[in-house]
Amino acid sequence: MKRKLVPHVARLLCVLALSASMTTAALAADPSAPSQCYPTAVTRSEDGGEIRKMYDLGPEDDPAGIPRSDFEQDGCHYTLIDLLKQELPANESRQHTETVSVNSKSKDMGAVLALLPQTKEFITEDGLAGVLSLKLDTVNVEVAGYGTATKEITTKRSYPNLAEQDTQYLPKTITENGKTLTLTDIQWQTDNTANMDGYAVADRYTAVATYSGSATNSYIKGYTVTADYVGTVSRINLNKIRYVAIFEGTALEPDPTDTPAPDVLAEQPEETPTGEKSAVLPVAVIVVTALLGGGAFYMIKRRR
Repeated sequence: MKRKLVPHVARLLCVLALSASMTTAALAADPSAPSQCYPTAVTRSEDGGEIRKMYDLGPEDDPAGIPRSDFEQDGCHYTLIDLLKQELPANESRQHTETVSVNSKSKDMGAVLALLPQTKEFITEDGLAGVLSLKLDTVNVEVAGYGTATKEITTKRSYPNLAEQDTQYLPKTITENGKTLTLTDIQWQTDNTANMDGYAVADRYTAVATYSGSATNSYIKGYTVTADYVGTVSRINLNKIRYVAIFEGTALEPDPTDTPAPDVLAEQPEETPTGEKSAVLPVAVIVVTALLGGGAFYMIKRRR
């Protein structure tokens, strides 16, 4: 009699194992959980004290999928303080001004305008797009910086009819166009003079002196051109609803004494995103298995 019951017991055990696995999978997949939403735009205040995440959801989207958990970014801890709901119009538009900056080698207005197109396509951070036009009265040209350049200056002076080849007759420095030059070289030439009978009576000399120096001049390296583009930006929202999640940030102050040891970090289990559901799953599997096992035991006993 026991041999005949063995196949039934094996099949029953297979059914129990399959039922337990199906129960676990059914409990793990929660179709009622909303799908996560992703922001269409994120803005951050200049001081980092506030971050706003904008979600443009359609009629089929569930706002429960908007993340509300705290997070850390750029040395700050952010906590959700408000979630705003805004009804977006079917067609959203507004005036927008965008300031651009370019570099120019010349301040000539013709060369400057060649660097600035008359129109410019632009998309704002929150997704509005449009064509902006150059506003000519906002074009401004400023010097970007100065540089210096040094060049050598050389000039020659002649001093004729000198009695001797002696540098005492020559000035050691001269002034040329406001620059002081120093004597650096002398070339001597002999001038023979004669009396009325044609005989040479004395030698005279001409000194060709070379003076050198340097001049440093400043020059403009370039120019910075700024201008405003103005126009209308718009978009079609297609019956979307905007949710604005506002997070307030506080600066993190790391404290070495609060840092746990590496072995402590290793012992701490990671939190699962399912939270309480992960804790319920094992309990549910045990309960279902126990019920099915009890039923199987009852059937086997009854056969015997």
